[in-house]
Amino acid sequence: MNLNKAMIIGNLTRDPESRNTPSGQTVTNFAVATNFTWTDQSGQKQERVEYHNIVTWRKLAEISAQYLKKGSKVYIEGRMQTRSWDDAATNTKKYKTEIIADSMIMLDKADGSARTNAPTQAQSAPADDYSQEAPASADEINVEDIPF
Repeated sequence: MNLNKAMIIGNLTRDPESRNTPSGQTVTNFAVATNFTWTDQSGQKQERVEYHNIVTWRKLAEISAQYLKKGSKVYIEGRMQTRSWDDAATNTKKYKTEIIADSMIMLDKADGSARTNAPTQAQSAPADDYSQEAPASADEINVEDIPF
């Protein structure tokens, strides 16, 4: 059995870039930064930032391009994929690892501020049928209200 699954929560490092393939499919690229914080042996707080290249396709690409912007907080779920190509200028082989997104949850409120409780609206659908869901309502579920 094999599993190729990536799940990240982070902030966009730049505005999404959208384009159409020759066959007419929309593809949007953006990067998400995640951080890891720990205390080292000397008691000093340390932080490491990782940058992830994200690719969205079809309807999810259109939604990404329309609603996301630099600084937006998102949850991305997808699969890892590495592309390679030959760089003619340096005569070397180049590699790029990306997360091909299957689903996304926008974690910012409509006014651009981050949510303080659990997200309730998801932008998730099968790979071939992305659909946009309604914006979050005022009846959001608060994490403290969950009985378990």
